[in-house]
Amino acid sequence: MNAIATPEQFAAASQTTIEVLTTLANAAFTQVERLTALNLNTARSAVEESVITARTMLAVKNPQDLVGLQTTTQPMLDKAVAYGRSVYEIAVDAQQEFAKLCEAQVNQRNKTFTEMLDKAAKSAPAGSEAMFAGLKLTLDAAHSMYEHVNKATKQVTEIAESNFAAVTEAALKATKTAAGASA
Repeated sequence: MNAIATPEQFAAASQTTIEVLTTLANAAFTQVERLTALNLNTARSAVEESVITARTMLAVKNPQDLVGLQTTTQPMLDKAVAYGRSVYEIAVDAQQEFAKLCEAQVNQRNKTFTEMLDKAAKSAPAGSEAMFAGLKLTLDAAHSMYEHVNKATKQVTEIAESNFAAVTEAALKATKTAAGASA
């Protein structure tokens, strides 16, 4: 059997590539839509709250009323933290979708290449078994390295998520403590 790709194999590979790119583009558009909706809702809410705050400040008649306005900073901080969490979740979701797609493609390419090597080995001249065994070992080593990098990347992502949650929680506690002390 010929190890060189046939026109049908090339067409199938091209179709697969188009499907992967379409899936990736659709996933990206979904995340952009989510981020856009989040930004629009946040902007709308900020404008509404700014109008309310401005009206409240204009109604202030004495310094004691002005001190009372300081308690409005905590809800704004909570909303800013919630916004940051939402942006972070969108980014993590996008990264996870991309990683799944890449992992599936790497596995498929690995399988296809292994099949091609097997076919080529069957039609190769006698004595070339060692060369094909070496190629398979190289492919297995590359795939193993990819798996280790992928696993390490997932662990780093989990640690980053945990750290982000801890820092956010600490920041919220600190501001609530500070707001309570100033009141």
